[in-house]
Amino acid sequence: MNFADFIGNAETVAVLRRMVKQERLPQTLLFAGPAGVGKATLARLLTAAINCDRTPGDICGACSNCLRILQADLTRDEFVQQFVEREKLPAAKRTENPLVVLTHPDFLIFPPDGPLRLITIEQARLLRDAAQYRPSEGRRRVFLIDHVDRANTEAANSLLKTLEEPADGLTLIITAENPYDLLPTIRSRSIPFYFGPLSPAEMERFLDVRSDVTGADRARLVGWAQGSPGRALALDPEEYAERRRAMLALLRSALGVSPFGDLVEQTDLLSRRRKERLDLLTESLYGLLQDLLHLRHGSAQPLIHEDIRADLTELAQVASFDWIESAVRKLAELDRLVRRNIQKQIALEALVVGLRGTIQGGARTRGTRRG
Repeated sequence: MNFADFIGNAETVAVLRRMVKQERLPQTLLFAGPAGVGKATLARLLTAAINCDRTPGDICGACSNCLRILQADLTRDEFVQQFVEREKLPAAKRTENPLVVLTHPDFLIFPPDGPLRLITIEQARLLRDAAQYRPSEGRRRVFLIDHVDRANTEAANSLLKTLEEPADGLTLIITAENPYDLLPTIRSRSIPFYFGPLSPAEMERFLDVRSDVTGADRARLVGWAQGSPGRALALDPEEYAERRRAMLALLRSALGVSPFGDLVEQTDLLSRRRKERLDLLTESLYGLLQDLLHLRHGSAQPLIHEDIRADLTELAQVASFDWIESAVRKLAELDRLVRRNIQKQIALEALVVGLRGTIQGGARTRGTRRG
């Protein structure tokens, strides 16, 4: 892969490439933006450009440094399987052997670990110890802390110590979906770069090179992925449709359109599927709520779920702006509990009970008066 293969956020890419060529890359970079839009991919490309043997400041793609650094793609099957196997380990085993991905001695990646997908204190301590060494094969070392917004309090404080006393010859790249989930002191020590979602045209360009994504699945993925190539590749259309069906049942029940029993049937099915993580369900629910908001207020914005417009239009006639706002707020509260390993069936059913109470409290009436 080369910079020419990177799609989206062209201005950000151009600025960072210029910094590399001029050897003016800041000590700590914060890449912020939605999941799957290329933050970690660009970190990998920049590291290869910094350390390329043949074309310093660019990527030859053939030297030993480039080849090994570019191999550190965490979406590759071997890494995905490694992460799945680690989730099965007892916590003590993961603590003894903190997770770090290393395909080149000067490029270390610290991804979220375990079932809760957190950056741990053990990883932060390993990073701090490793930061004291000089580059061994390249011109500069780069550490990527992916999803640093998933660092627990201890890990965040330990990371801050490394940022306060940066080592010579080291660049830290930290990624986060929401930079305001980070400690203010971490943000203040980082140079931020925001990565936006790709446009529909850019998503089409991305999918052009994926010969396995065709027909109806391709059309739906452009909407479902919400401008995220990473999400598009990770989505299984059938699994996603099942997940969405359950979340649509949740909304229908929460709005009082269908009985609570319909939801229980769906959540019972979800609870039996271990791989159906709660964060994937809340992500689907956010998308449905976004579509309800656009339909409620006649927005010209394309729907994420265009293929079920009729179902969503029916619900939008019932859901007031106040109710949608309340649903988003309660969903954000639920999102914060995801990292505490909360039981998903109980969590979703409790969410519906709370939202049905909002309807009974008169939100529907206020929404009707608004028109």
